[in-house]
Order: sequence, then C-alpha cells, then structure tokens
Amino acid sequence: MTNSSFLCPVYRDLEPFTYFFYLVFLVGIIGSCFATWAFIQKTTNHRCVSIYLINLLTADFLLTLALPVKIVVDLGVAPWRLRIFHCQVTACLIYINMYLSIIFLAFVSMDRCLQLTHSCKIYRIQEPGFAKMISAVVWLMVLVIMVPNMVIPIQDVKEKSSVGCMEFKREFGRNWHLLTNFLCVAIFLNFSAIILISNCLVIRQLYRNKDNENYPNVKHALINILLVTAAYVVCFVPYHIVRIPYTLSQTEVISDCPTRVSLFKAKEATLLLAVSNLCFDPILYYHLSKAFRLKVTETFASPKGTKAQKEKSKCENDA
Repeated sequence: MTNSSFLCPVYRDLEPFTYFFYLVFLVGIIGSCFATWAFIQKTTNHRCVSIYLINLLTADFLLTLALPVKIVVDLGVAPWRLRIFHCQVTACLIYINMYLSIIFLAFVSMDRCLQLTHSCKIYRIQEPGFAKMISAVVWLMVLVIMVPNMVIPIQDVKEKSSVGCMEFKREFGRNWHLLTNFLCVAIFLNFSAIILISNCLVIRQLYRNKDNENYPNVKHALINILLVTAAYVVCFVPYHIVRIPYTLSQTEVISDCPTRVSLFKAKEATLLLAVSNLCFDPILYYHLSKAFRLKVTETFASPKGTKAQKEKSKCENDA
C-alpha cells in the first residue's frame, strides 16, 4: 500500500475542496447553533418528529467538530500527529454524522407519512417514548460499527507530505474498514427504501384527497416530505454511487493509477455534497418543526407579525 501510494499520487491537490468545506462549516455552525437555541426555548413535550430532529442536530454537531480538522489536514499544513488523529478519529466522526443523518431523515419521512395516513394510533413509532428508545438504539448501532475504526491499533508510517488513511491501518484494520463500508451501504439502501415507500404512500394519499377540503393541509405535508427527500438525494445518493468502487481502489482491487486518482477526486466531491446536509438541516427544522419556526419568526419578524404567529400557533399542534 505504501509503495503503491508513493508511485501513484492519489492524495494530492485537495486545496480546492477545502474552500467549499470551509463554507459548509461556516454556514452549518451558524445554523446548528441557532437551531439548538430554538429547540432549547421550547418548554412543552417534544413530539416524535422533534425528537428525531434533535438527534439529527446532535449528529450535526459531531460534524462541526470534525470539519475544521479535515480542512487543516487537506490544506497540508497539519502536523503529523494531527493527520494521524484525523485518520483515526475525525474522519470517523464525519461518517457517523452521515449515517445518523440518513437514518433520522428516514424516520422523519416515516413519521410524516404515518401522520398523513392517520396511523398514529397503530404504530408505536409515533409515541415519543418509543422514538427516544429507537433513537438510542440507532446511536448504539452506528457507534458499534464505527468506533472500532478509531480504536484498532495502527502501524507506524514514515512522515511524508502525502499520505492516505488506509496506509496507517494494519491488515485487520483494513478488513474492518472494508466490512464497515459494506455495512454502511446496507444502511443506506435499507433506509432509502423507507423514504421511497413513505413517499409513495404520501403521493397516494394526496391523490385520494385531491377533492377534499383538507387538500391544502395534505399538500403542505407532501411538500415537507418531498423537501426531506430532495435533501437526501442531493446529499447522499452521489456519494454512495462512488463509495463501493472507491473502497475497492483503497484495497487495491482496483490498482490502475488514473482510475484510483479519479475515484478519489469523485469521493471528495461527493463527500462535500454529503456534508452539505449541515447547511440543509436548518431548512428542514424550519419546515418540519413549528416550535423552531416560531422562534425564527420571533427573532426576525416584526412585533406585530410575531404576535399574530403566536395566536396562530395556539390552534396548531407542534410538528
């Protein structure tokens, strides 16, 4: 791996990507801090969708911790120990955020679908207690998959200007990394199916209610769930198209140098799309949580508009 990486300069020319990662970090940290403040202000009990959104927000903060380290490392100005730390810890935090985001966005889609089809009394996933329990299970599952990549011992590598994280891994670490990637792709496929099924049910429900007086409400719900889907597709689908062939290039199943370089650049570009969910998530909070929307209105709207919004919110259930 080391000799091959020396002969094939895969991990170079990353500086253009860092500017976009930096922009994502700035927008994301501002949005996440505001979202945290808005959710903290809410004193009533959280409904299921709010529980999933709060977990999504928590995952976003893991990403805000990881991005500055990735940016410094990719610029080539990080000390050697920080590069090792990035490969062991912060790179894993990026993927923890990604798969937690995928799972909780799927739960949000399912929750909105069940509300629209009036199935909230049938499925326990609509109960806040169950939502908290399943959220804890999700965190445990993702951490069990990802944390071993942080703690499996690494090998010593001679300090050099260009190095890939796989070069630090011993054989067992590489095998676990490969297994982790395939498990994560399985997570992506399964929860993508949940989002797809939820959308199909929503569209069917919309068609059934097209002549109903409640059609505007159903249409609003459709817009919300399609917004989740759009963010999901833009952020996560391109990355997972590239991930399997890129993983094979890491383990040198694909050894052609130009192909490896192209796959690495494609991975970095699609990873940039994946972490951009940090910017899109506050938009989802605004559309899916009335508590968050009310705080935005109170902060940026005129006093008269704020009063009207409060009166309106008394007649609505929080998302």
